Amino acid sequence: MLSVENLTLHYGGSQILYGVDLQAEAGKVTCVMGTNGVGKTSLLKALAGVHPASGGTVTFNGEVLGKMSTHERARRGIGYVPQGRMIFPLLTVRENLETGFACLPASDHKVPDEIFDLFPVLHEMRGRRGGDLSGGQQQQLAIARAMILKPKLLLLDEPTEGIQPNIIQQIGKVIDYLRDQGSMAIVLVEQYFDFAYARADRFTVLQRGAVTLSGMKADLDEDRIRQTVSV
Repeated sequence: MLSVENLTLHYGGSQILYGVDLQAEAGKVTCVMGTNGVGKTSLLKALAGVHPASGGTVTFNGEVLGKMSTHERARRGIGYVPQGRMIFPLLTVRENLETGFACLPASDHKVPDEIFDLFPVLHEMRGRRGGDLSGGQQQQLAIARAMILKPKLLLLDEPTEGIQPNIIQQIGKVIDYLRDQGSMAIVLVEQYFDFAYARADRFTVLQRGAVTLSGMKADLDEDRIRQTVSV
């Protein structure tokens, strides 16, 4: 589904990513881990097209994305849930969800029942402004908004950050459900090790913008992963 080879990225004169390789398959969760400031968010921004990569190749569904814009990537099925959620505070919950319609044909301009089945609180609060929701509710809204696109690839940047435990548990169940459908590849950036380890099929660990450990969870030692991401 997704193949990343030798990806580099710069912010001005500063290099952030150094030759990153990454794979994500349908029906599996690829977890990207590492301490703060190692380039995890920058990697997702490059994949989503928010910040252009400096070099390397990103291939999605057999197509090389190159300099393709964010909205073009979204139309091809890349959903992005950014760190900090970035919902529209003055729009209602329903209006926030409807912003995802821009990448869909008119015939698909409806909020699927599945969204409200997975996130019942959004149905209850569909007329409330996004800025009036709690942090956990906003995170659910951000994930639901990305799901409106019917993505083939879902990029999740720290979905548990600052979230209360009961909503972390619910978000974990949603990720498990989406993975188990078998049609979506998920790339999860996460600091909460136990949450990540429970979901991941594959790990990619970054240190100083480079991959230091990568492989299927079944082939990697849990203690080694934990030690690497806590250094």
